[in-house]
Amino acid sequence: MKILMLSNEFPPHVYGGAGVHVEHLCRELARLSGQAHALQVMCFGDQREVAAHPAVTGIGDMSACFGAASAHRRLIDTLGRNIAMTARADAADIVHCHTWYTYLAGCLLQRLLNIPLVVTLHSLEPKRPWKREQIGAGYDVSSWLEKTAIENADGIIAVSQGMKNDLTDLYRPPLEKIRVISNGIDTDRYRQRLQPDLLADYGIDPLTPYVLFVGRITRQKGIIHLVRALGHIDQGVQVVLCAGAPDTEAIAQEMRREVEQARAGRSKGIVWIEAMVPAERLVVLYSHAALFVCPSVYEPFGLINLEAMACGTPVVAAAVGGIPEVVLHGSTGILVPFEPVSRSDPEPRRPNLYARDLAAAVNDLLRAPEKRREMGAAGRRRVQTLFGWEAIARQTLAYYTELLSAPSARSRP
Repeated sequence: MKILMLSNEFPPHVYGGAGVHVEHLCRELARLSGQAHALQVMCFGDQREVAAHPAVTGIGDMSACFGAASAHRRLIDTLGRNIAMTARADAADIVHCHTWYTYLAGCLLQRLLNIPLVVTLHSLEPKRPWKREQIGAGYDVSSWLEKTAIENADGIIAVSQGMKNDLTDLYRPPLEKIRVISNGIDTDRYRQRLQPDLLADYGIDPLTPYVLFVGRITRQKGIIHLVRALGHIDQGVQVVLCAGAPDTEAIAQEMRREVEQARAGRSKGIVWIEAMVPAERLVVLYSHAALFVCPSVYEPFGLINLEAMACGTPVVAAAVGGIPEVVLHGSTGILVPFEPVSRSDPEPRRPNLYARDLAAAVNDLLRAPEKRREMGAAGRRRVQTLFGWEAIARQTLAYYTELLSAPSARSRP
């Protein structure tokens, strides 16, 4: 079959979990299929790999072509790239889209080429209302594109059972269209690697335990709640925040204020790494950490927890979305109870209590080094057993085959 994969992110331009997913899924699909299937990737960027497998075509910035007003430049750029993708795709048996950034092209190609459309849902727009701060009225467009793609898709892949539950609650698509196929992890890249000298490059004392956070500065990742919890975490440990790329200047300023306030109340340092940390160095930071904290208020899967677990590091995480399907409470980490304000507002109903609960879970593990070692080993075993990319790629290929053999595959109205 000829598979057309559409994604905003693709190496070397990867900044989030969806991009990591697409990178590894495509690599494994290409390895498994050999010459049996052709895989073409279209993405945002300047990539160009015509003779490779997969073949990759990047679509550059389109906003200048339309003279877009500054308020809508990013949205018009996205829509323009979707039109370019549609224009350049001349043949495919199935089109597979990731995130709303490519849904317009997916829906158009489904009709123009008369082929099945598959969408993988890495998050849902109604669960991320803070995006209005970031893209204004563009959020209404992204939400409409998501709803349209879900309504028209022949197949829908949810990355967790939690995501499937949210999907059916919000959009109510036919259940037979949905498959749960989880995210995965490269257990060769993400494995324990100790390199104390590297810690000093970031101002981390290798002789003092540290708590680690990795993620963007965004409402979704809950980092502000973690920083507010630092005043309740035991003294004598370091806190390392790998946190950059703020969604807005407002949350960037809030982050700076909260970190300064937290620093004033701690005897050991808070190391804030604002630059993006390369994966090979991030593995070392995971490996040396006493524990990893994921305070996300919305997390359909939580790939970041898999990365920590693969490096043998126990996890403290919010019991939201797909995280309980990854982190086993009491076995590979601790799940912190979480109560959102409402279905449309995923922020914690009682933020002060949430911050204290995070701190209490962190303290429990900091005071139990043997439990941390056991959880770290259990996490590594769980990742190796359940979240390898080969199994995920095989499930995806099987779903493609099922959709192509369905009577409706070539009889679209």
